[in-house]
Amino acid sequence: MPYLPDTHRYQNMSYRRSGKSGMQLPLISLGFWHNFGDVDDFDTYKNIVYKSFDKGITHFDFANNYGPPPGSAEKNVGSILKKDFKGYRDELIISTKAGYLMWPGPYGEWGSRKYLLSSLDQSLKRLDIDYVDIFYSHRFDPNTPLEETMGALAHAVKQGKALYAGISNYSAEVTIKAANILKSLGTPCLIHQPKYSMLDRWVEKELMGVLDQKGIGCIAFSPLAQGILTNKYLNGIPENSRASKSHGALQSTQITKELLVKINKLNDIAISRNQTLAQMSISWLLKDHRVTSVLVGASSVAQLEDNIKALENLTFSNEELTKIDSILAKLN
Repeated sequence: MPYLPDTHRYQNMSYRRSGKSGMQLPLISLGFWHNFGDVDDFDTYKNIVYKSFDKGITHFDFANNYGPPPGSAEKNVGSILKKDFKGYRDELIISTKAGYLMWPGPYGEWGSRKYLLSSLDQSLKRLDIDYVDIFYSHRFDPNTPLEETMGALAHAVKQGKALYAGISNYSAEVTIKAANILKSLGTPCLIHQPKYSMLDRWVEKELMGVLDQKGIGCIAFSPLAQGILTNKYLNGIPENSRASKSHGALQSTQITKELLVKINKLNDIAISRNQTLAQMSISWLLKDHRVTSVLVGASSVAQLEDNIKALENLTFSNEELTKIDSILAKLN
């Protein structure tokens, strides 16, 4: 039976403009960092893609190395887009990124023109589409002139292989330089994708002000701090969780007794708001209208729907914000 999107999908979601551009993104976007690789169940992630679009999530975010293995997320979801979303491409914002290790040798990572443009061509083949809406430099390359990296992004836009240029994981200082270069090339920087959550607030010191000044949008990744800001770790480290494994970005040493106490205090506030900790963590990011969208991952349809429910309560009282800041301040 062919997939037919919910006809009321745009009534289920709100959208924000990315900086001063004409681009609007859903408040919640779907990221494909985990759960869409060859090691994952096809029917499970296919249904996640279906449900996200049914809920008005029009932005799908990839990187060349998402999987595992690297590239498999683009390939797998690309096959779903080709089969089931053929008539809906113009309703989707598809992004990809290049910057981290993708293939061996000196041209397989970082920010050279050779690497970025070759990677984009490979991503388009895996996704089986003619263009991406946003092409990102995934990380700053200190050994390549910034003019070369930004020039490659601008060239991709002028080729028609991308509609907009973006950057990710760039400091405030480098963001200013990158934005100025892109503007001089006639391809303004659309958006910045930083790591941002209650537990990682580095963007607030300088970056958010820079983005506001430059008219650049912000889409936050890892809003739940690799699952720490969910109910999963309230009572410690459960079996088969990310933190229980010796490999991966989240290590058991990060889940300290002090952190567990603070997370439980945050959870108490979430309960008083009729939210889960995950929902409150997403809402907390979106309280700042400079945040265009929040990227969420999902391992199930139920998890996706739970995250989307964050949008039912985006308002915080001054008392709630003061309590949250007090708890978070003691973490730093």
